Amino acid sequence: MATVLLHGAAGSWRTWIPMIAASDGLRLPLSDIVAIDLPGWGETPGPVPEPAEMAVAVAAVARALGYPRWRVVGHSLGGVIALDVAARFPRETVAAGVVSPSGAGARAIARHPVRSARRLPWLAGMMLAMRVLRGLGPLARPLLQLLRRTGALHRLARPLFRHPQNIDRSVTDDLADEIRPAAFLAAARLSRAHDDGVWRRIACPVRCVRGAHDVFVAERDAREWERLIHDYDDRVLDDSGHFAHVEQPVETLRALRAVWAADRAPAIRAGAERPRTPLARRAGFRGDARS
Repeated sequence: MATVLLHGAAGSWRTWIPMIAASDGLRLPLSDIVAIDLPGWGETPGPVPEPAEMAVAVAAVARALGYPRWRVVGHSLGGVIALDVAARFPRETVAAGVVSPSGAGARAIARHPVRSARRLPWLAGMMLAMRVLRGLGPLARPLLQLLRRTGALHRLARPLFRHPQNIDRSVTDDLADEIRPAAFLAAARLSRAHDDGVWRRIACPVRCVRGAHDVFVAERDAREWERLIHDYDDRVLDDSGHFAHVEQPVETLRALRAVWAADRAPAIRAGAERPRTPLARRAGFRGDARS
């Protein structure tokens, strides 16, 4: 059975390295890891598809690697995709874990970054910064590399983390490589019309972890997830921001223990029809299987 890890926007599979490393220390080695670079980031080229398409393609990657069942864990945008995988493939998904998944608050910012800025002002600021960087065209990359070399990017990452001074420089260096304005804005645009109602189809347990200082997730989002998902539990880590799996990987692993413990597909509730899914139209994902 695969353990599928899905990163967020402006990231790559490497954002999971701290959590994978921490699992060894806990004697909870995460086996059969399929760490995917989503289209537009890492080593997978774009274009960026909508979340529903990505969910179908994620399942296709797992199957192509020989896994008929999987646990799926996603961060931020990857959390939305993880929940879509669980909803669209209820017989194959044994459990789902999400770390600060993007919710309705983030989509409101994507639609109207200025008008909705009071809900999540830091995210609105990032959205506007991405638009500026996209407008710079080829000049954006050298600017980001300059910020990286001078250490300014490490300081500018403050909204993402509770304690940015404790974050290894390699983490923010990776962010410099993955800040891809066109991909970020395309993902935001395609997510605006996402229908969270599909998550009512989820049959497996869902465990959520988010930082108390996460400036990209609205508090009301968690209440909505609990209303939609029948087996849902939310854990808030007091000393984390948006990247709990980087800042507090041990605590994140423990909060997701039900995900790691699940070993069989859930029974589909009476009257629940297995959703029909479109064929994946692109298979440009890069999946790394690690055991």
